[in-house]
Formats: sequence, C-alpha cells, structure tokens
Amino acid sequence: MTQPHRVRVPAPAAPPLTGHLPFADAPGVPDPIEVTSRWLTRGGRPWFPVSGEFHYSRYPAREWEEELLKMKAGGVTVVASYVIWIHHEETEGRIRFDGDRDLRRFAELCARHGLDFVPRIGPWSHAEVRNGGLPDWVLARGCATRTDDPGYLALVRSWFAAIAEQLRGLDRASGGPIVAIQIENELYDRPGHLSTLKRTAQEAGLSAPLWTSTAWGGVQLPGDELLPLYGGYPEAFWTEADGGWPDTCRKHFFFTHQRDDEGIGADLRPTTVRGADPEALADRFPWATCELGGGMAVAYHRRPRVDTADVGALGLTKIGCGSVWQGYYMFHGGTNPAGESTTLQESHATGYPNDLPVLTYDFQAPLGEYGQVRPSYHELRLQHLLLADFGHLIAPLRSVLPERLPTGQDDRDSLRWAVRGDGTSGFLFVNNHQPHEPLPDHPDTSFTVDFADAPSLTLPSSPVTVPRGAYFCWPLRLDVAGLRLDWATAQPVCSIVDGDGRTVLVLAATDGIEPELALDAGTVAAVRTPPGSGEVTGSDGRVLVSGLRPGTDALVEVDTADGGRVALLVLDAATARTVHRGVAWGAERLVLCADGVVFDRDEARVHSAAAQPSFAVLPTPEQAPVAAGATVKESADGVLTRYTLLPDGEPGELRGKLPLTLVRPAGPAPEPATGQPDRASAPADAHYDTAAAVYRVDVPQALLDRAAGTLLRVHWTGDVARAYAGDSLVADQFFAGRGWDIGLDRLPADALREGGLLLRVLPLAPDARVHLPGRAAEAARTATVRHVEWITTRTWVTRVG
Repeated sequence: MTQPHRVRVPAPAAPPLTGHLPFADAPGVPDPIEVTSRWLTRGGRPWFPVSGEFHYSRYPAREWEEELLKMKAGGVTVVASYVIWIHHEETEGRIRFDGDRDLRRFAELCARHGLDFVPRIGPWSHAEVRNGGLPDWVLARGCATRTDDPGYLALVRSWFAAIAEQLRGLDRASGGPIVAIQIENELYDRPGHLSTLKRTAQEAGLSAPLWTSTAWGGVQLPGDELLPLYGGYPEAFWTEADGGWPDTCRKHFFFTHQRDDEGIGADLRPTTVRGADPEALADRFPWATCELGGGMAVAYHRRPRVDTADVGALGLTKIGCGSVWQGYYMFHGGTNPAGESTTLQESHATGYPNDLPVLTYDFQAPLGEYGQVRPSYHELRLQHLLLADFGHLIAPLRSVLPERLPTGQDDRDSLRWAVRGDGTSGFLFVNNHQPHEPLPDHPDTSFTVDFADAPSLTLPSSPVTVPRGAYFCWPLRLDVAGLRLDWATAQPVCSIVDGDGRTVLVLAATDGIEPELALDAGTVAAVRTPPGSGEVTGSDGRVLVSGLRPGTDALVEVDTADGGRVALLVLDAATARTVHRGVAWGAERLVLCADGVVFDRDEARVHSAAAQPSFAVLPTPEQAPVAAGATVKESADGVLTRYTLLPDGEPGELRGKLPLTLVRPAGPAPEPATGQPDRASAPADAHYDTAAAVYRVDVPQALLDRAAGTLLRVHWTGDVARAYAGDSLVADQFFAGRGWDIGLDRLPADALREGGLLLRVLPLAPDARVHLPGRAAEAARTATVRHVEWITTRTWVTRVG
C-alpha cells in the first residue's frame, strides 16, 4: 500500500528582519557580511558558511598548510579554533606564540588560501582541556573566574591584549580573514559577564563583523549583542556509563525546529540554572551552528563510537531542519601538547567529571589526529559541494515539516522527512538513519508537495522503497542553466562547465532507489540518454528519464528550449563520494579520487596509500597532468578521463607488519577507581609499570628514514594503552574496539633506534563501570597486541606543462 507523505509549503512570509542586530562589517569591504533574522548575507547574497574546528595548538605547525588545504577541499569555508590560554601561558608572564602556538601564522595561512577564520578566544574554552583552558596560576589567584570579579578581569584584559597583538591587521578592515569571534563558551547564567568580555576584547583591539556565543542549554544572552550558535552530536562521552544512547542525541536524527540541545555540556552546568527560552531567539536570529558532531571524544567511563553515517545523517538532517550555518566540532583531530608542569587534558584530578586521555584528541574526526582522511570526510564533502553551489538558494528557504509527524523520539516507524521551500520550489530531505537502533525500510513511498504559488509535485512517478540507513536531498523545481528540473530522485552534488562549454549538473544516486529525472517539458527541446541506459517518456508536461544505470557514463544530454545545452551526470553513491572540485591545471575541474586531494596554485596533490593511485577528471585538460616520480597512464572513465600514476622504478612497499615482541604479560586488572561524580577514573600511572602487558615494536631504519606520511596501526585489545619512546609518553588510547594509529614522524627516531617503541596495555576489570560499544567490552578484559602494521601515504604532486 502506498504510504501518503504530504506537506504544504506556504508562500514566503514577511521579509526577514534586517538592521535589528548590532553587527556591522568594516566600512568599505567589497563583500559586507550582514545578519537577518533568518539567514546571513555576504556581498548582498545569501551566504551559507561551512565551518570546521581545527585546534592549531594541537597539531604540528609544519603541517598546518596542507591540513588547511584538506579542509578546504572538504568543503570547509571557515576555520574555527579555540585560542587555549593554558597552551600559550602555562607559566605566568611567559606568553608563547612560537612554533605550534603561532596563532598569527595559522590565521595568515587561512587567509592565504581563501579561508575565513573564527578565533574562539574564551578565556574559558572547555575543549576537554585542563581547567577548561584557564592556567593553573589563574585559579591560584583565588578570584572568581568567569565573572566580573575585577581581579579576574585584569588577567583576562592582559590575555585578550596578547591575542589582539597577534591578530593585528588580520581583521576585515585590513583585508584579513576574521569573520567572527566567539566569547567564552557554555556560560549559561551570566549575560552581564558575556557583555563585559565582548567589550574587553573590543577595547583590546579585536574586531569582527560577527560576535558569537554558544547557545545550548538555554543560555542567557546579553540582549542582541552576541549571535547564538547551536550544536548537536550523534553520541556523547559526558553522559553516564550506563545511561544508554542519550535522548538529547537521538533527537538530532529527527526533523524538528527545536534548535537547542540541552545535553551538550550538561555535566558541567549547574542544575539550579534557569535557562532562557531558546524559542524567544528564533524570531530574531538565524539558525546557525558551531558544534555539529564531526565525531566524538572518548572519556574513560564512556567511549562512544561514531560511524560515518552517523555524522552524515546528522549533518544533512540539520540542513533540512533549517540550519543556515553548518559548523562542525571537530573537523580535524589533534594531540594535546606536553605541559611544562602538568598534563593538559581534562581529568578527575582537576575536578572535572570526565577522565580524558593524556595526549590524544583525535575525536574520530573526518581528518584524524595525524591527518588521516576518513570516510566521514568524503561523506560531508558531498553535502558541502551541494551547499557551495546551492547554499545561496537553500539559506532563505523555510523548513516545513509534513502533516504527519513522528509520534515521539521512540518512533522508529514513521518516515522522517522535511522540505525547505519558498512557495514555488525547494529541496526535499529524508533521513532514515540513526545510530544504534536501525530504522526500517519504507516501501511504496511517494511524496506530495503542495506549493502555495505553484502546482503541486507528486514524486517519484512510481512509489519507491526508502532503504534503511538512507539519507538524501532531492531538488524540487531546480533551474539549471535554462533547464527546469522538476525533481530528481538523486541528490544534487555540484555543477561544472565541461570542455564543450555546457553546464553539467552532477547528481548522486542513493543505493536502492532508481534515479528518475523529471524535466519540465517547456524548457526542453531534445533529450539524449547514454547508449544502452535510460528511457525517455512524456507525462503531464514533463519529460521523464528513468532506467539509468548510475556511473561515470550516465550522462543525460539536454538541448534546452532557449537554445542552450545542459547535461545531467548521475553517479552511483560510492563514486559520488569521491568527487572533489577545485581549480587545477588552468581551470575549475571535477576530480574523482577515492583518496585525499588538495588544490593549490594550479596544481593538485593526491595523498594516497595505493600502489598505483588514480583519479578521473572533468573537463579533460588540454595536456595530461604529469607527476614527479611516476608515469601517467591515461584512459577513459565514462565521460571523464582517468589518470593512473605508475611509480617509476621498482614499486616500494606501502604497508607491512613490524616485528613485535612480548616483553611482559599483563598482570591482574587494576581495581576500579572512581572520581566525581561517581564515575570511573582512568588507572593511575603506576599501574602501567606493575600491571600492564609490555610489547616492544622494532622499527627498521629504512622506515625511519622515510617516516613522513607513515602510520603505525596497532591492532589490540585491552582497557587503556600508552606508547613510549625511551622515557617519553608519545601516544595513548582508550580502547573502543578500533585500531590505534600513531604517526611515525611524530616519534623521536633516536629513541626508537635505541629501544624500539614500547606499548603498555592494561586489561579492563570485569566490574569496571565503563561503557564500550558492541563487543568491545568483552575484548577489553584481555590486554594484548595482536600485530602492528605500518601504512605509508605518499603525496603525489600533479601539474601540466
């Protein structure tokens, strides 16, 4: 039986409020940023930013530039970073902005590559850092932190002045990249202090068109002074070990107009705080986010595992809900710096409710602690390409929910969907995925969208099954260079002008749903499908294209009624997730590559662990790319041209196993310990000397000589593990059922040559109150390293000419 799914999209409401907020860009900038009550504009055009968090002080400065280029290639347009006070001034009076702490250089690199920058200046940042980022000596002063205590403000004034000096000349008035500045973080009940901090920062010389504040948990904001930013995570480390999947995470996989997430940071929020009504802000501020979960950290007591679909489904659902700023935390993982006096992680020892690893802050992010390109990076890039081309259309569209809504957060049977529309056109969003609790297939599904100012659309022409786990966006009356696409049962990815000068719209099919293209017959003169694929029929003033086999040859060519030419390329789901777009070899191109690709000054660099990496290109460059150290083989790949890199000389190994020696078996698991608020604490340092299994990993000299780009991947079980080179702790991990990556080029080569890499692994006590995903809890009771492999990712520089 066909399932009726219907929504009415009203005509645009009254225009959004403008000029009602005290945000102003620098005079004379060519692309002024403004904020309406419903969306942001830049240069007078709706602007849909995509921001990603990357903590410069948690990553080697020598690699910043390439990692920023990875973020840009992933569709990030705005880089956000906490400026973590304790990382810069652990010792009072010795403020460091050198090396990995060089804030100015980081901001300048953003500017060099066309990325906007948002410093989140605190002074309290949280970020799972010791004291929330406040140096120990600040706390020792005895003043009331995070208040208007004069003693505290005097210290903050000095700190903000140091930040301002580093960022001098990088504001918008000077042509710099700073588009926003965040004040404090997760401060719920002191709006007066937020106002004081903003004024203090301005007096220090900091300026930006936008001043922001986190707004989850019913934050009380000082009038209209700060733009509220929201968040949402697929999982949480800060809840109880035995609490199951939190409802505050579950709700993010439904389409709703509720912006707030009262769960984020709730473990640090006083229960006596009475928050503001977030709905009171909805009529004055657009729905902008800064902390959509790109992954999730692990605490000792709770170690959630976040999968690619969890990240992708949450991000796409938020666009359907009405987001006009996609902000991810974290987009790039990192490593805590070594402290001068103490370790710098959040811990029970510093009065926090969670014990975090000493070093790793990988966060399961799309780009990992060592720059690893993860599947979630490709998944999000697919959405960011959509926003790059169509975000200016989506941002002004209202989110409209269907007539039949899920009955509550436990409803796993109702299809979850929404439309963003303006009365004539829009985009349809569907999410049939959530973590932990699979959602069912939805057979015989079709949608009817009643537009106030245009005829209704019922799509597709025949009902389809929405598969379990699927999430997607379909266009409704999308104009493509003179062609009107009434609908497509495939997601728009991006457009490109090919070598023949025609516009090619790339779409991504969804596994399990046959692509159908419905073209407005009044905009079509002729349609040609690829040989042996596709059927063209006419119905109700439309030209329907069905029966396509998605792939690089699934190109539908259209002569438009106004004499133009358009092509629609329908890729299969897997291939669509390899699409990159950037300027390379003299023009803007699509580059389809399963590995990481960055674009930099007319060259493309491919980061690959494949023996013979390859990439497909549209439009084909006049000259084939060349790559140092490789012969480039050219071949056809559908309507694209594929280039395969054949390394010169004898092919070197890119992976292998390392010698592993058991030095000492594990003893009995340490007795569980607890901290406040009655949560399991990480084992004390002494246990690694007395109870841990000890393994030695020998790294051959040949591998040390080419350590750059090489990961050591440890396949292990246990509770917690630490890696030592000599006497130095160089990496650590809490077990959650996955392998443990360690960047070889981060390790001291001399110490490895002398004593190898020592891995110390503790077993988990059977009665430990620790949450681990799936079967990892049982495996964690045995401390063992099965094997250690090495994987090298090479960087191939491709140019033409």
